[in-house]
Amino acid sequence: MEGNTLMNKNKISPDYYQKGKIEVTDFITDQNMTFVEGNVVKYVCRYKDKSGIQDLRKARWYLDKLIEIQMDTKPFKEGE
Repeated sequence: MEGNTLMNKNKISPDYYQKGKIEVTDFITDQNMTFVEGNVVKYVCRYKDKSGIQDLRKARWYLDKLIEIQMDTKPFKEGE
């Protein structure tokens, strides 16, 4: 238990990741997201409070990368 307390004290958690009831990194971890998926969530969650359009562009880049990965691993079917 003491180890968890120490980790909580030393967390690197800017305010823009702590809005709402769950911290963004905790949500990403809880959902077992990949690095690419997590970055989509991270940049969308923080864009209003940090880098605005630049963060949305980063989110789009990662979303496009995720689509590319999915297209490579799962063949495209008509209507998708």
